[in-house]
Amino acid sequence: MNQNKIYTLNDYFKDTFQEKIYKVSLDGGFTCPNRDGKVAKGGCLFCSEAGSGDFAGNRMKSIEEQIEDQLELISKKFPEGKVIAYFQNFTNTYGEVEYLRKVFYEALNHPRVMGLAIGTRPDCLPEDVLDLLSEINEKYFLWVELGLQTIDEGVAKIINRGYNLGVYVSSAQRLKERNIKFVTHLIIGLPEERERGTLEAAKLVNSLGSWGIKIHLLHILKNTALAKYYEKNPFKVFSMEEYIDYVVDILEVLNSEMVIHRLTGDGKKEDLIEPLWSLNKRAVLNGIHKRIKERQTFQGRKANG
Repeated sequence: MNQNKIYTLNDYFKDTFQEKIYKVSLDGGFTCPNRDGKVAKGGCLFCSEAGSGDFAGNRMKSIEEQIEDQLELISKKFPEGKVIAYFQNFTNTYGEVEYLRKVFYEALNHPRVMGLAIGTRPDCLPEDVLDLLSEINEKYFLWVELGLQTIDEGVAKIINRGYNLGVYVSSAQRLKERNIKFVTHLIIGLPEERERGTLEAAKLVNSLGSWGIKIHLLHILKNTALAKYYEKNPFKVFSMEEYIDYVVDILEVLNSEMVIHRLTGDGKKEDLIEPLWSLNKRAVLNGIHKRIKERQTFQGRKANG
């Protein structure tokens, strides 16, 4: 654990591979069962038009071309070294397994790619896809990201998530049985979320052995279903101080070995409606580290409580 008393992804990379590793965000050309009508239409309430992958590559280009574009963007600060190919937006296991194999291995065949990160939904992991992921996991570094967001079934209906909590629990267990690392996404600030709901969700995620976690701040973005909902049903938007305290509360209940991938979220400035303070990401992160120091606490302090 580092001096800030949080075990970050950079710490994990340094401990495991003795080097810094970057992620390059790709668009694999996928959609989502929550958009195409299989589960619902319109996507999750908070999801942007880009499927929560606003900074990913251009889906009109090949995977190889996207990787080269992304490497060019980071070339000044990271001119050489290994990267993780991150299939980020929409649902990246929602498709025929032959297509998944094609795009995943196209990324892995790039000389600078040492592994994959695959964002998906817990209800999009059939056995043939899990078999493919197991195959990749035996040869390369891999993690799978599951969008849980909340454990409150009422809130899940509001955000149009499209599956119940049991589906997440089952998928987490199946991934763990296959020794596939998984990362769980939680959102702070969802409408109608009970006061300590995200904290209870973090405890569940911890108990299921999630390798990592992404803690997001809810962003209300223009041209999303959430923006329309907020206009008709105004709900509490966290202040920066409230958010910082809540994140520290969550870190305390997570195992010290869990990898912290994210402590807040990014939203495009031109699309952001609320909370505007989130544009100063550095201030939020500095505030979290400062609060940890003020409270004389650390990740895992209450993990067994």
